[in-house]
Amino acid sequence: MPIVHVFVWEGFSDDAKRRTIHGITNVFTELGIPREAVEVLIHELPMKNWGIGGCQASEKFKGVKIP
Repeated sequence: MPIVHVFVWEGFSDDAKRRTIHGITNVFTELGIPREAVEVLIHELPMKNWGIGGCQASEKFKGVKIP
C-alpha cells in the first residue's frame, strides 16, 4: 500500500488539499493500485521553517498567497 507524504506551507487551503489527495490517488489508480490502498498525508510547515536557497521561505515569498 503506497503512503505518500506531501509537505506544504501552512495555510494550504482545504480545497487545495482535496485536489492534491485526489490527484495523487488518481496517479496510483492509473498504475493499477486500488484506490482504497492509497494513503496521502499532508504535512503543513510554517514558511519560516522552510529554507530555499539559503533563505527562509517566509522572507523569500513575503506577501505571496498560498493556494
